[in-house]
Amino acid sequence: MSTHAPSADPTPRHTAAPAATRPITIITGAGSGVGAATARLLAARGHGVLVHYHRSEAAALEVVRACIEAGTDAIAVSGDVGDDAVCRKLADCAIERWGRIDGLVNCAAMTRFVPLSELEQVDAQEFIDLYRVNAIGPFQMARAVAPHMQEGASIVCVSSIAGQLGSGSSFPYVLSKGALNALTLGLARTLAPKIRVNAVLPGMIDGRWMREGIGDDAFARVSAQFAAHALTGRICSNEEIASAIAWLLDPACMMTGQLMVVDGGFSLGRPPPSAGAR
Repeated sequence: MSTHAPSADPTPRHTAAPAATRPITIITGAGSGVGAATARLLAARGHGVLVHYHRSEAAALEVVRACIEAGTDAIAVSGDVGDDAVCRKLADCAIERWGRIDGLVNCAAMTRFVPLSELEQVDAQEFIDLYRVNAIGPFQMARAVAPHMQEGASIVCVSSIAGQLGSGSSFPYVLSKGALNALTLGLARTLAPKIRVNAVLPGMIDGRWMREGIGDDAFARVSAQFAAHALTGRICSNEEIASAIAWLLDPACMMTGQLMVVDGGFSLGRPPPSAGAR
């Protein structure tokens, strides 16, 4: 594990809020995608941000720089959240830097794209590998930060509609997100009333992760199919999911133990023709 701040010109362009009053949030998997968008949004709202990443160091440092330029404080910390020692170290780094933790966003995740019909292409080790990061990692992170949180703190897990619909990039991914949904409910009960715990369940997102996973041509085809079925007529952006996460982190939000679907109405689908239609 390593901890980084930007290597050049680390001085914020704006005056940051005092550390004693600034909310502090740890975001796992914040080097790209939803995690990076969430870090930037929270920084713009005054949060100090710990940007966790596993492999994408350069991207994570760019996120840190953007957060600092927004007028707050941020650091990047690397590691595999499937390792409990890493999760505890992330919490320790936040406490050493800021003396508090107000929010946790469990965004780190992994998958391998395997059609659900290809049952023989998936073995037990893939289930273990994905569970380790997608479900056990969020549990370990919640356990690591909970003792440091005060009343009013919040944990948000970034799950997927795959865990509800039983369809997604692979069976191991679908099951891991179903487990994360169940974990969210269990943590909400266990950590109440001090800490609220919710999950955001995105639909298809217009982002690098899926484009790289299935290729540009397949992405264009699948995203068009999703958009055609969604009530809003489009798929989600990273920034729209980040906005939902930010709301759940806000102390003004009274929600806990909720699985909040943010998919543009894809799960509901286009309504059937009315009985009187001709």
